[in-house]
Amino acid sequence: MAVFTGSNCLFYKRYLCAMFSNMNSPLRITGLVFVIALVLLTPLSGRAIDGVTLHDEIPPRGRTPAHEMKPEDWADPGELKRTWAAAKVRIPLDTGILKATMHNLRPMPKGKKFATVIYMHGCNGFWTGTDRRIDFLAKLHFAVIAPNSFARIKVPSSCDPLRHKGGMYRQTLIMRQNEAAFAIREARKISWVDDKNVFLMGFSQGGITTATFSGEPVKARIIEGWGCHAGWPEYYGLNAPVTEPVLSLVSDKDPWFQNPVLQGDCGEFMRNDQSKSIVFKSGSLRYRHALLEHPEVKKIVKKFLEQQLNKIHQHKPRQE
Repeated sequence: MAVFTGSNCLFYKRYLCAMFSNMNSPLRITGLVFVIALVLLTPLSGRAIDGVTLHDEIPPRGRTPAHEMKPEDWADPGELKRTWAAAKVRIPLDTGILKATMHNLRPMPKGKKFATVIYMHGCNGFWTGTDRRIDFLAKLHFAVIAPNSFARIKVPSSCDPLRHKGGMYRQTLIMRQNEAAFAIREARKISWVDDKNVFLMGFSQGGITTATFSGEPVKARIIEGWGCHAGWPEYYGLNAPVTEPVLSLVSDKDPWFQNPVLQGDCGEFMRNDQSKSIVFKSGSLRYRHALLEHPEVKKIVKKFLEQQLNKIHQHKPRQE
């Protein structure tokens, strides 16, 4: 078993080498099985910085070949209802944060209303970061409704997270915009939703949806992990009216946006003095796609939401 000792050790961690060198043969075999399993399974848990998993490294989701998708599928009422029924829900009750999905949500006490965030997940659906984000918002005393795009019966793969490749099904954006519109309309029918304080927020592809969405009015928008630049015109720019403040957050070296056509930020498209585009150009944030795990970013989002909540703005157009 000299393979575990000295310069011949096959393991990159010195403490593992020391551990194996002091074991008898049966224990060495057991330990070898454990380490092999650890090495094989660790990549599946995702990249982490400072102990926080930033993105789950899972294969592309979506089971419908693109050629089988039809235009009527994009806004099919039954499909939209499925994304709503499977939505993750957070409600900040006095007794604690209620965690549920829309289809199993119990009746809420009457009379209480909550400012509500419609949260749009990224291109590969729910991941551990989705729960971190909606839990964070609930701790700020916002109710959160996060539609599940992958609850559709027909849903194609639109990205490959392992290769940082997006745009695999161009019309996914139309599908996500329809889901956002449906969720906003349905949310306003709920007795515990403050219909004057409905916000739209999204990460990655959900951020693209938030940026390009038009139709149902919202109080404000938050875009994480998108810079409003793209080669496809329907993905480009901001569709928020002058009455809707926008906060956008993107890193300077986001690994998803290395193509020059995708580089840039949303600042040039913002239309009022309440909007803010933040580009992270230093430290570890400079290279991240998922930003909201960082305490600095949380403070920015918290401040923006507090500024917008129940505040009457004289939305001044931004000076060119």
